[in-house]
Amino acid sequence: MKAKVILTSLTLVLTMTTQSSLFSQSSPAQSGKPAFEFPALPYSYDALEPFIDKMTMEIHYTRHHRAYYDNFVKAITGTEWESKSLNDIFAGISKASAVIRNNGGGYYNHILFWENMAPQGQGGQMSAELKKAIESAFGSVEDFIRQFNDAAKGRFGSGWAWLVKDAQGNLFISSTPNQDNPLMDVAEKKGTPILGLDVWEHAYYLKYQNRRPDYIEAFWNIVNWNAVNERFAQ
Repeated sequence: MKAKVILTSLTLVLTMTTQSSLFSQSSPAQSGKPAFEFPALPYSYDALEPFIDKMTMEIHYTRHHRAYYDNFVKAITGTEWESKSLNDIFAGISKASAVIRNNGGGYYNHILFWENMAPQGQGGQMSAELKKAIESAFGSVEDFIRQFNDAAKGRFGSGWAWLVKDAQGNLFISSTPNQDNPLMDVAEKKGTPILGLDVWEHAYYLKYQNRRPDYIEAFWNIVNWNAVNERFAQ
């Protein structure tokens, strides 16, 4: 039940079932309401201190994430993309404009990112099922964290590191540039992200400056394993 509550704002985005979601949502004309909504941050701006500072969180959410959402909605309004689910948009993103690709990715990626995290001590523990899958894929939890950190540190410029579940239920680590993600048809390896880390400088520069590895290490103190367990189980 706790994981369900924590995942409330992301359920619209991630649930690939017959329930109402951003993946299978009806168009505005059908529902009478916006097809894509801007969810509230699931905690206060200072909740992730001292690992992510209050000012970074406020700027990141209210300016960067909000801009991705606003620009995405503006770009698809009045086009063939407006009536599509987010999953369908990503599945055909190679045919969309750069504005839709960048802002649609930024909109989705940040919702997942916020839900990835919880105040220290409130994110629960990795489930036995997820731990078993991680050990099967990477050898050990420690090896998984090392490989994930390497993907995050090795992403040149701006982008994301991901833990992803493929169509067969197997886990892999990937990194994508800019606001791309593994759901997009342009991804080198495709799957459903269950954990993601934003390594754009705006995500950490006020506190960590050019010390991206320190930011990456700090991230593990605030991972919301309840949310990651829930995504893995879907």
